[in-house]
Amino acid sequence: MADVYNWQIKREMSYPFEGNRPQRQGSAVFDLNKCIACQTCTIACKTTWTSGKGQEYMLWNNVETKPWGSYPLAYDAQILDMLGPQSWDGDKYAGQTVFEAVPQGEKVLGFLPNDLDYAYPNKGEDETNNTVDQDTYYLKFPHDNWFFYMPRICNHCTYPACLASCPRTAIYKRPEDGIVLLDQERCRGYRECVRACPYKKAFYNHVTRISEKCVLCFPAVEKGMLTRCMRTCIGKIRTFGFVGTPETADPENPVDFLVHIRKVGLPLMPQLGLEPNIYYIPPIHVASMRFLNMLFGPGAKNAIDAYQKAMRGEDNELLGCLLLNVSSDRIIKKFKVTGETVTGWDMDGNEVAKIPIRMPQIVRPFHDEDLKVYRYNVG
Repeated sequence: MADVYNWQIKREMSYPFEGNRPQRQGSAVFDLNKCIACQTCTIACKTTWTSGKGQEYMLWNNVETKPWGSYPLAYDAQILDMLGPQSWDGDKYAGQTVFEAVPQGEKVLGFLPNDLDYAYPNKGEDETNNTVDQDTYYLKFPHDNWFFYMPRICNHCTYPACLASCPRTAIYKRPEDGIVLLDQERCRGYRECVRACPYKKAFYNHVTRISEKCVLCFPAVEKGMLTRCMRTCIGKIRTFGFVGTPETADPENPVDFLVHIRKVGLPLMPQLGLEPNIYYIPPIHVASMRFLNMLFGPGAKNAIDAYQKAMRGEDNELLGCLLLNVSSDRIIKKFKVTGETVTGWDMDGNEVAKIPIRMPQIVRPFHDEDLKVYRYNVG
């Protein structure tokens, strides 16, 4: 085991291989306050990549309802229970990662879901944190009963558990963009990657008898285009690009800005130790900060405060950055807010988006003297 630095948990940790960060790291930020669980991303991915035999239960992209939904069933509860106490000393993780809490003779703490765990992809959908009984049949603000939708894809981790566990070295991380891929010619279907991935985003094809996983639409990324799940997002919740480390963050890069500058984009279960590269803006209406801290780490409260500040119109730069979500099918590398307008440029420096931060409002008079009519819709 080697010692590698994981900036998300603010300390060194054990990992089976030497740390070797890619030249740049493909990444995304999902705004959970805007996801409506339309499943357009799920279907776009499904029809593009996993519509063949043996792929019926493969969802490289899925949208689950928290707190009760998960796919496969209870994947998060099981791995967190196996991991044991997960304490933080401020923003430094004081517990063990899945590489450190591992039983003797194994490389990664993990478990293999059974077949029925994959049979209920919508289990827990739209279920609230508490039972809605006769006395609480409605939701009020602030919400006593809450739930939120969380889309998930492979995190293309900096320290992938699937890569660390594969006895065939069939899984590799591309140096040019950090995308984690699986060489199907080398794979023998041992399912060690399925067992090791705590997010359960490696899948076993029972027909071909080899594993498969999200490829982050690398053919599109190589051309500077968004992935299928990103570009089809109806709610425009997704920012895609390349993320740096805290010390190399570029404030004009939308992903760096959200993750490192404003710190509203947080990793999923950073205490696991994989340094995942898909980030989430926590939902602002969840009553349990303990639940959000479990999912996203100790930065959840500050992320919510920063997000709400932008929604109140007190941070035009953050608001402008979020408005660029899915505003173009090109990867936006740079953005800038000028006055009341935000502009985005692609990987080649071409302007691909220019959006007003606030739409102008025209209020029509209740009575139109010229037409001699009254208007009841005056907005």
